[in-house]
Amino acid sequence: MYAVIETGGKQYKVATGDVIKVEKLDEVKDGQVVDMKKVLMCFVDNKLAVGKPHLQNAVVKAEVTTSLARHKKVKIIKFNRRKHHMKQQGHRQSYTELKIKSIELG
Repeated sequence: MYAVIETGGKQYKVATGDVIKVEKLDEVKDGQVVDMKKVLMCFVDNKLAVGKPHLQNAVVKAEVTTSLARHKKVKIIKFNRRKHHMKQQGHRQSYTELKIKSIELG
């Protein structure tokens, strides 16, 4: 039993009990249950359902384990040799951690 969901412009293959890191979700708190309604594909009870582009009655319920955290820093370095030019920048992307509770195909 698994599903493919879309959130934050990315697609994730999830199953019950999985813990995933998605792009930061606004206005969620730890322990809150979130309904993911953008389900692209669902495989439940040996039945495969594919949406065009989303399934109408499918819902993936997930519990927020960490509402706001940040990945490791990514360093960006731009360097021009023999020009005496170097530019450094860092970036840390925020994410929300979710634990998948159930996959429902209505």
